Amino acid sequence: MKKIISILVIALSFSIASNAQDSMKKETMMKDSKATVISLEQTKGEFTQKTLTLAEGSYIFEISNNNVGHQVGFVLAPKSNPDAHIKTAYVTKAVDNNSKETSNVTTLEKGEYVYFCPLNPTPQYTLIVE
Repeated sequence: MKKIISILVIALSFSIASNAQDSMKKETMMKDSKATVISLEQTKGEFTQKTLTLAEGSYIFEISNNNVGHQVGFVLAPKSNPDAHIKTAYVTKAVDNNSKETSNVTTLEKGEYVYFCPLNPTPQYTLIVE
């Protein structure tokens, strides 16, 4: 019995250390990337920010789920082809109710894009990169 408890304690310790390292790695990536964080909020059926205008550059999208009642996500795509999702802009994990998640670093060039959430679902909103 003592061996089983010892094994469980060791396994739990590794799990906690691994989660802490993952969190630190994510924070370090955000700091080292020189990417700008763009915070977007979702409520039931919509984003609160209807249009974005950005300069060319690297961005991390932080998506907040403000009491939608279920998980939400984030899709960014060229306006000319909304099915051509920019996968780096996906949140790294579905956003639970009343929480936030971030995307990986996404480099955007001049042009028009759309953003939306198929899980919420929301309309397609315009993001312009000048």
